[in-house]
Amino acid sequence: MNIAYWIVAGLLAFFYLYAGTLKVIRSRDQLRPMMAWVDRIPLPALRALGAVEILGATGLVLPPLTGIAPSLATAAAIGFTLLQIGAITLHLRGQDRRIALNTGLIVAAAVTVWLAVQL
Repeated sequence: MNIAYWIVAGLLAFFYLYAGTLKVIRSRDQLRPMMAWVDRIPLPALRALGAVEILGATGLVLPPLTGIAPSLATAAAIGFTLLQIGAITLHLRGQDRRIALNTGLIVAAAVTVWLAVQL
């Protein structure tokens, strides 16, 4: 289970670290080609979302790695599951109905929750 956790959590953390960093440092115009939904939320909320994604990615990796408060990894994975529920809702309410990536991320986050509990 330990190896499976590190594979799934590592991929999930890498994705969210990348996506969160883009949301924090790039402008709306730079994000629009990749994320058509960025015009539907305020810029401070977009920046906060990016910061939450970066912190969540850190929460998936550092606690189990250091052994300090490893339950935070479970909390981070649950947070990513809830984040993707919100993302799917946002996509379905707008004109952009492509949720395949979000569905994959919610499955990966749910698997990470299960694997984190097993640690």
